[in-house]
Amino acid sequence: MSTAAAEGNVAGRLSFVDRYLAVWILAAMAVGLGLGRLVPGLGEALSRVTVTGLSLPIAVGLLVMMYPVPAKVGYDRLGTVVRDRRLLLPSLLLNWIVGPALMFALAWLFLPDLPAYRTGLIIVGLARCIAMVIIWNDLARGHREAAAVLVALNSVFQVIAFSALGWFYLSVLPGRLGLERAGLDVPVWQITRSVLVFLGIPLAAGYLTRRIGERTKSRAWYGSTLIPRIGPLALYGLLFTVVVLFALQGDAITSRPLDVARIALPLLAYFAVMWAGSMALGRAVGLDHPRATTLAFTAAGNNFELAIAVAIATFGASSGQALAGVVGPLIEVPVLIGLVHVALYARRYFTAPAAPAPQEDPARV
Repeated sequence: MSTAAAEGNVAGRLSFVDRYLAVWILAAMAVGLGLGRLVPGLGEALSRVTVTGLSLPIAVGLLVMMYPVPAKVGYDRLGTVVRDRRLLLPSLLLNWIVGPALMFALAWLFLPDLPAYRTGLIIVGLARCIAMVIIWNDLARGHREAAAVLVALNSVFQVIAFSALGWFYLSVLPGRLGLERAGLDVPVWQITRSVLVFLGIPLAAGYLTRRIGERTKSRAWYGSTLIPRIGPLALYGLLFTVVVLFALQGDAITSRPLDVARIALPLLAYFAVMWAGSMALGRAVGLDHPRATTLAFTAAGNNFELAIAVAIATFGASSGQALAGVVGPLIEVPVLIGLVHVALYARRYFTAPAAPAPQEDPARV
């Protein structure tokens, strides 16, 4: 089948919501901004009840968004991914060496006179992907099992390395370079709790859904009947999360547009460089398109829920660091939606995969 025909088939299988997702996200942003600007006290009300430092509505939206994708993962194929060094080693390099260093450099390059925003961006760079990236990877036809493994790996490293990297990039390295230092005292339990809530709960729920569904019915029934019913929850959860995020910061975003624009510039550069560089690296080391796509999205995405929680807990909800953390996903969402389309187009440059493509899972819809 030609690449063009394959793209046509993929587009034909997309639901109405999937096909016009960029439109719905822009609409969700507009609704959230309008609510945050026009309804007095809405942001304070939404943030009054929190889960691991995040507003409860955001936490609920993230959990609903995350649940369907782990339910689609073929867990019997994870062993093959774990043994794939061409994927795992570049992922570790990009996520834990290149990504934080690049965000540090961009933050100082674009925001040398705004230390609060600069610190917030560095924290975003340290918080590697565990949540929304699974949605982007799925939409871009990335390798679902590989994404599950890389996200789990990032979660483990996050618990181990986040505090140490924060100390290095906010205190040690600036001191060595003669730059202004900042402090970041983040308890390991706070990071662990965020990972357990926003990754552990949906992964466990998705795994149990698949195991119980296939045992009580059949694999064919699970893929053809149950998954189409729960699959749309991912995008509904995403849209709800976007609305709440914009509503929480609607007043700050609309009242400080120049600050938001300055924060957005290094983020745009970061997403573009990390995604394109990772995609090129994946192709260079011989990965097929699904695995290269997974490598690119897991390297470019960030764990914004952890970054926001850390910024709020350390510097306060109204701080510049917290605003920079919130602007992160507001820029990331539309940019990575655009990169989903770029990834689908890039399949024509992966005509000779190094290994046979995996068998299509009947639950992949």
